[in-house]
Amino acid sequence: MSRFLTIGAAQIASATSDLEANFAKHHDYVARAAALGVDLLVFPELSLVGHYGAEALLDVVMTRDDPRLLELSRAAGDMEIIVGFVEEARGAQFYNAAAVLRNGRLRYIHRKINLPSYGRLIETKYYAHGRFVDTHMMTEDWVLGLLICADLYNPALAHLAFLHGATLLAAPISSGREAVGDEFDNPLSWATTIQFYAMMYGAPVVMTNRVGREGDLNFWGGSRIVDPFGRVLAQAGLKEELITARLDYADTRRARALLPTVRDSNLALVQRETNRLIDRLGVPDMVRRDGDEDDL
Repeated sequence: MSRFLTIGAAQIASATSDLEANFAKHHDYVARAAALGVDLLVFPELSLVGHYGAEALLDVVMTRDDPRLLELSRAAGDMEIIVGFVEEARGAQFYNAAAVLRNGRLRYIHRKINLPSYGRLIETKYYAHGRFVDTHMMTEDWVLGLLICADLYNPALAHLAFLHGATLLAAPISSGREAVGDEFDNPLSWATTIQFYAMMYGAPVVMTNRVGREGDLNFWGGSRIVDPFGRVLAQAGLKEELITARLDYADTRRARALLPTVRDSNLALVQRETNRLIDRLGVPDMVRRDGDEDDL
């Protein structure tokens, strides 16, 4: 079992809809991270297409087995990388997706569930909603929970990831200062959110944002890695940057012994009350239909 994990956040500026340029930048950062002995490298949300890349939707979509993704994965070797792209799935359904890649293979994929349609954010115009929260086992100790940007603003999704066994949370985001509104402080909101999840669940969190200007949004960077006590181990500034930190699983054990949030979660009560609320409000059940693709 590997008790230590070196994690990296690749804070980059993606070129809108320019897959060739973005893949080249990803290869560069993968090489830099490999030279530093990084075990897990996290790129921002939609890192391969840009924040507004979906405006050229059919030109930027990729299937999960796209040769360019697998080539990038081979370049990463034993390092696991998380990259953001627009996935074309069965039936011409398009998802804001994050793929975990290693040694030439797709290991896991998460499709964004909580698609924002407020402020300057219009993701429901382009993407289908993801429908699953799960985890990816990296080692016996390190189990990855992966949520994309606004997914973390639905606390139930993060709670589910940790109940599924996550001991590490990756949060690729694409956060512009103006995205929600002039009176909403996005950098402060994200700093608070990441610290809250780390402390509440006793798990390190890596948040990777992008930088630069795209369309009507200014991206503020601020990527960071926090330990399971909410302490910042590494933090990026306003420009492109690679930050790293070494995690020790012993810290997670101590944090969870002090505050056993996962242990004390009353799942039966939550399920009962959720079902009662559905019955009362008549919320339609999101039933999986035969033939739908599973997340890995």
